[in-house]
Amino acid sequence: MKMKKLVSVLLVAACSVSLVACGGKKEEEKKAEEDKTLVMATNAEFPPYEYYEGEEVVGIDVDIAKAVAEELGMELKIEDMAFDSVIPAVSSGKADIALAGLTVTDERKENLNFTDTYAKATQVIIVKEDSAIAGPDDLEGKKIGVQLGTTGDLYASDIKDAEVEQYNKGFEAVQATMQGKIDAVIIDSEPAKEFVAEAEGLKILDEAFTEEEYAIGIAKDNDELLEKVNKALKTLKESGKLDEIVAEYIKADAE
Repeated sequence: MKMKKLVSVLLVAACSVSLVACGGKKEEEKKAEEDKTLVMATNAEFPPYEYYEGEEVVGIDVDIAKAVAEELGMELKIEDMAFDSVIPAVSSGKADIALAGLTVTDERKENLNFTDTYAKATQVIIVKEDSAIAGPDDLEGKKIGVQLGTTGDLYASDIKDAEVEQYNKGFEAVQATMQGKIDAVIIDSEPAKEFVAEAEGLKILDEAFTEEEYAIGIAKDNDELLEKVNKALKTLKESGKLDEIVAEYIKADAE
């Protein structure tokens, strides 16, 4: 009886050791998989930088992220979320990089580090074709639509006596302009072109609202990744790959 009991104890102990070993192995495999995956936080409501084509997220930022991931020997994983969740996702470690037509500002630098610039952008004003608004100075006291958390949202708050309406998606602000609910929309130039092309009775004002630069956001404590991504961007710029990606989505005015 004692021998049988001893054998049983030894078998249980062996199984326990085996389970611990298997569990440890799975954890190691999971970590190795995570180390090979570059998680991109974005808001796929911003054509041509990120938007849906069927069920797939595509666009300039997506192609840049794929090219960067390839340079790093990693696989890209895209996490689509509300724009105002993108920065918190990266700063908290839920995502590795923020690529969402993200303009570099002093306020955002408090929460993220930024890579070298990969594109320049312009904030423009969308109004109805018969609007009396002819430039930024005419926005004083007007009702202005912006996408929540964007630089348009940030800058609009500085316009004297303006009533700022925040929308979760840029096209919702554009729709509100069409319906006469607001007087104008402040938004980045490239998505503005897309929205106006699909809408009737709207135009983009000639005078820009602001000039900006886009960069990739990375967590403050991840200097190693920041250095690697900057190195990858430099390679893509020097090879001409970065220009090729942008040209695929944004055609020159002369064309």
